[in-house]
Amino acid sequence: MFIKKPQTSIKFAVSFYKRKMSNDPLHGLTLEQILTALHEKYGWEELANRIRINCFHENPSISSSLKFLRKTPWARKKVEDLYIYKIAKKKQP
Repeated sequence: MFIKKPQTSIKFAVSFYKRKMSNDPLHGLTLEQILTALHEKYGWEELANRIRINCFHENPSISSSLKFLRKTPWARKKVEDLYIYKIAKKKQP
């Protein structure tokens, strides 16, 4: 009698491999981690100069910036692009 093997282990292995081999430098990072790294590197004043959005100019904080960036896709893209350009590219060998 032929016994059918479950396909879940193969699917899991393929999905694990794809996640491990992702070319996306933001893969696995939260917006909070990205913003915290940029804040540690530049501070609020320099972030406000590099990216002209009010959440970095007026009473800046991680929580208020996260709220704004989650609601505003164009601003989030600018923050992610700065992270990729200045921080993520430097980590690659």
